[in-house]
Parts: sequence; structure tokens; C-alpha cells
Amino acid sequence: MTAVGQRAVRGSLWLFLVNVVSKGSQMGVTLVLAAFLTEEGLGLVALAVALVNIGQVVQSMGVYDVVSRTDRDPRRVAGTLLTLSAGTGLALALGLVLAADGIAHALDAPSVAPLVRWAALSLPFSAVAGVQMGLLHRDLDFRRRLLPDAGGGVLGAAVTIALAAGGVGPLSLVVGLLCTAVAQPVLGVVVVVRVRPVRYAGAAAEAVRWIALVGPGALVAVLLINLDYLALGRAHGPEAVGVYSLAYRIAWVPYILVAVVLGGVLLPLCARLIRDGGELSEVVGRATTAVLVVTGGLYAVTAAMSDRVVVFGGRWAGAATPLALLCLYGLGISLLHVWYQVLKAAGHARRYLALEATHLVLLVGGLLAFTSHGVVAVAAVQVAAAWLLVPWTWLALARRGLSPPLGALRGGVVGVVVAAGCCAAVAFLAGDVFGPPGSVVGAMTEGVVLTVVCGVVVVAANREALREVRR
Repeated sequence: MTAVGQRAVRGSLWLFLVNVVSKGSQMGVTLVLAAFLTEEGLGLVALAVALVNIGQVVQSMGVYDVVSRTDRDPRRVAGTLLTLSAGTGLALALGLVLAADGIAHALDAPSVAPLVRWAALSLPFSAVAGVQMGLLHRDLDFRRRLLPDAGGGVLGAAVTIALAAGGVGPLSLVVGLLCTAVAQPVLGVVVVVRVRPVRYAGAAAEAVRWIALVGPGALVAVLLINLDYLALGRAHGPEAVGVYSLAYRIAWVPYILVAVVLGGVLLPLCARLIRDGGELSEVVGRATTAVLVVTGGLYAVTAAMSDRVVVFGGRWAGAATPLALLCLYGLGISLLHVWYQVLKAAGHARRYLALEATHLVLLVGGLLAFTSHGVVAVAAVQVAAAWLLVPWTWLALARRGLSPPLGALRGGVVGVVVAAGCCAAVAFLAGDVFGPPGSVVGAMTEGVVLTVVCGVVVVAANREALREVRR
């Protein structure tokens, strides 16, 4: 294995650990909020966080990409990006604070206004942390990311859980979000990721050129995962958003743990391989197989257990069907995320932007047509929009010589399809063998059994790929 390959493998493992800790803490927050908040309370939190997520992407458009791809001094480029990103974050925070009442009125949710104001204060801090993380990504140095990213996430989760248990309500998550945002850049300095704001004309020009291509795509991407909340909130109120939010948060976990980890490594890895004159098709094939095998397996188990969502309380029964649908959506966007990183690393940002814009058009059209039919319809729209983009994106890779032969993916595809069928069959035939849907012990037992079944099927279908990994 080459030195770059070894660094990529180590980086993947460290980034996986970072995501397990940080996203695991978020999952813990989800469980606590589902237990302590009503559907309306969770819906209000989801609306406020959705707005801030859009702001975070606007302030950091292209930061990771520019730092990873630049041939200039990365420190000077990062300093220039810090000036741009933090300034934008400060302006966005002020704008959201002033516009909070108007936003709440537009969403017909007056109680969301104070949540938006508190959450908006996090934007300048997350901008600084984003530039620090960009430098670590360039060097595939994800070990040092553990303290600022995972440590900040754990701190925010602890604050949220303590406040929620104390009866603070929806504000608990927003305060935890603010604590995470403040802690991350501070902890970044602790692990010696120091970036000074500078003005470097060459770096600014390069950043603006790249952001003009990738930035809109990043904004479209965040709209794709937040417009559904806003549409549901406008049409059906915070209660519907709360039910949908719980299903979405659960379905989001495999995507974060696998696809985001692989994507985070793929972008700097592919950029370095291109600079060294290497080929990308083998790397793309292995990453795609990994997404199919690991993410697909996790989604197969989660979908088969979707009725177990009532362990958080009987009031969440309406989230079961959306959760099953969103598992299929999650597998689709996992594939898209990995392939988009390859397109960007190879310099095809315009194609990436075109694909993201097409996805947004499909989603908006579907939401306009079907949001009035409720939560299940919105989840189905997300599934349809994502999977319509999958063959188009693969074709975009193939036309540029970036995709491996489809035959190389046969084991991954067969494995996830058979695993999903086996998990569904076991869950159906078992009936109440594992206990009623609301039983925590029953849910844990069923989860273990389905995971074993899924693992056996996936390993049997991908023995050759596993042998390559061991080599």
C-alpha cells in the first residue's frame, strides 16, 4: 500500500471515530428529546436548526474544497478564508436575530423566534471551526480533529441533556448547539490548529472563483435536507415537523457514520492522486462498494425495525412509515455524496452544481405537489428525488472515466438487496417473538439478531472485496 493509501486508511478510521463520538452524542440527544419533548417542541427545534444549517453552509461555501485543492500556501489561504467566512457568519447571525420574528410569522410558528435568535449566535464560531477543520482535511489528519469536533459535540450534548431533563424544553437543544459552536474553535487551538485572519489577494481570487462554482452547490445541498422541514411546518405545523424530524434524525445516522466519513477522506485523497497523476476509478469503486455494504446494511436493519420507533413513546408511532422510506432515501444520498466528492476533486464542479440543482428542482416540485398529503408523502418525495439522481450521477462519472465497471459493484448491490429482504422477512415472521414494539429490551434483541443476519448475507456476497481489504 502506498504512503498516501496508508494515510487515507488511517484518516478513515480516525474520521469514523470522530463521527461515532460526535454523532453518537447527537443520537443520545435525539433519544432524550424524544422522551422529554412533545411533537410540537421537537418540531420547533427542527425548524430553528434547519435555518441555522442553511446559514452555516452560506458562510462556509467551498472552504474545505479550496483548502484541500489549492497549490498555494495552505496557511495563507486558510487565513483569507477565515476572514471571509467569519465575516459572513457574523453578518448572517445579525440578520437572523433581526429577522427572527418575521421568519416565525412566515412559518406560522411564533414560538420559534427566540430559538432562531439563540441558534444564530453560533454562526461566527462555527465559521472559525470550519476553516480549522479544512486544514486538517487537507493533510488527512483526522486524529487531531477528535478533540475539537467530537469533544465539542459531547459538550453540547451534555448541556442539552441536562437542560432537557431539567424541564427547559426546546431551548435546551439550541443552547447545546451554541456551546458546541463556541467550544470547537477553542479546542482547535488546543490541538494546535491556529489560523490567523489575513488578506491574501491571490488566495481570495482563487477562493472566489471556486466558491462561485462549488458554493451554490453547497447551498443547494443544505436546502435539499432542510426544505422538507420548512414545507411541512408551513403546511401542517410544528407537530408534523416533530414526527418527521425524529424519523429523519434516525435515518441520518448511517449516512453520517459511513458516507460522510468516506466523502471526507475521498476529496483530499482524490485531489492528491490527481496532482500525482494517479487513477481514480479503483478508489471510486471501493468507496461505492463500502457505501453499499455498510450503509446499505445499516439501513436494511433500521427499516426492518421502523415500528420500534414507539420505544420513545406511543406518540411517535406516526414516524414508523416515514422512517422506513427515509432509509431508502439515506442510501441514495450516501451514494450521491461520495460520487460528488469525486467530481469536485477531479475539477468537475460545474457538473456537480448541475446535478445538485436538478435534485433541488425535483424536490421542490415534489414538495409543492405532495406536501399537503402529510409526512409520509414528504418522505416519499425525498426518496424519489434522490434515486432519480443516482443513475444520472453515475453516468456523469462514467463519461469522465472516473467510474469502475458496473460488474465490480455486483457484490455490493446483491448483498444489500438480499440483506434487506432477509431482514424484512425475519422481522415479519418473528411477530411478537422479540416482545411488543414499545419494549426496549425487545428492540435491542431484535437489532442484534437482524444485524447478524445482515452481516452474514453481506459477507457472503462480498468475499472477494473483503479479501482485497485484508490485503
